[in-house]
Amino acid sequence: MSNSSEASQVFSVKKVFAPIAIGLLVAAYMLWSKTDWNTFVQIDWKIEMFGWLLVALLMMVIRDLGYMYRIRVLTDNQLSWRQSFDVILLWEFASAVTPSVVGGSSIAMFILNKEKINLGKSTAVVMVTAFLDELFYILTVPVILLTIGTENLFPLDLSKDIMGFNISTKEIFYVGYGFIVLLTTLILYGVFVNPRGIKNLLFSTFSFRILKRWRKNTVQMGNDMIKTSMELKEKNNMFWIKAFSATFFSWTARFWVVNFIILMFTDVSSHFLIYGRQLVMWVIMLISPTPGGSGIAEFAFNGFLQEFIPIGLAGLLVVLWRFISYYPYLFIGAVILPRWLRK
Repeated sequence: MSNSSEASQVFSVKKVFAPIAIGLLVAAYMLWSKTDWNTFVQIDWKIEMFGWLLVALLMMVIRDLGYMYRIRVLTDNQLSWRQSFDVILLWEFASAVTPSVVGGSSIAMFILNKEKINLGKSTAVVMVTAFLDELFYILTVPVILLTIGTENLFPLDLSKDIMGFNISTKEIFYVGYGFIVLLTTLILYGVFVNPRGIKNLLFSTFSFRILKRWRKNTVQMGNDMIKTSMELKEKNNMFWIKAFSATFFSWTARFWVVNFIILMFTDVSSHFLIYGRQLVMWVIMLISPTPGGSGIAEFAFNGFLQEFIPIGLAGLLVVLWRFISYYPYLFIGAVILPRWLRK
C-alpha cells in the first residue's frame, strides 16, 4: 500500500469517528461509575485550581513547541514554523486515529514529503524521531528507578495468562522495556554502523516460511536505514544536542500534565512516583489495539494512579486528562486537514 492511499484511509471520517466514539463512551462510563457526585458538588473551586489547569495546558503547548523545534532541526530548517505546526499536528492527529501497535510512520513520511521534504530525508526524520523518543525512554527509566525504587512502582496485580504463562504488570513492563532497548539498539547499529548488514540480516531472518508475511516490511525497514544513514552521516554534535534536548522537554512536559491535573484537587507527596507510574502506563498503552489507546488509557490511568486521586473524583480526572492530552489533536487535526489537503 502506498503512503498516499494509506493516508487517505487514516484521514477518513470513519477512522476519526472510531477513537472519538470509543473515548467518549469510556469517558462517560468513568464519569458515571468512578465519580462520587456528592463529592463533586462539594468541590470548592478556587482560583488556584484553574491556575494548575492552565499549567497543565501549558505543558501540552511546551510539548508541541518542542516537537516543532525538533522537526525543524531534523529537516535542517527546511520547514517554516507554520509548516512545522501543520506537520506536528497532523502527525499527532494520525497517531491519535491509529492503534499504537500500528503507528503512523508511513503517514508521517507522506506528510513530510508533501511539504517538499525529499523521500530520503523524510525517511531519516521519521526514523530518527522514533530513535530519539525511544532513547529518552530508555535513559529515563533507570533514573526514575534509582530515584524511587521498584517497591511502589507496580501497585497493581494486572496479571494475564498468555500461552499458559501468568504475566504480571511488572513482567509486562520489563519485557516491553527490553523490546524497546532491543529495537533502539538495532536502529542505532543499523543507522550509524552497518545499515546494509542489518538489511541483509533482516532479509535472511524473514526468509523463513513462518515469517515471510512480514518480510516486505522488514526489507523496507532495511532500505529506510540505508537512506537514513546517508542523510545523517554528516551531522555534527550540536545537531544531536538540539534534537535530543527538544525530545527531553517534549516528553517531560507530556508526562507532567498528569501531575498538575492531580494538583488541582489535592497535594502530591511524590511527583517522581506519579512520573514513574506513567512510564509503566506508557508501555501498556504502546501495545493497545485501539486508536490512540482509547479505552485502555482511561482504565490504565485509574488503575495506576488511583491512590493519588481524591476518593470519588477518579472519573473526573480521567476525563480532564484525556481532554487535555488527546482530544485536542483529533479536533485540531480535523480542522487543519482540509486546508492542508487543499494546499
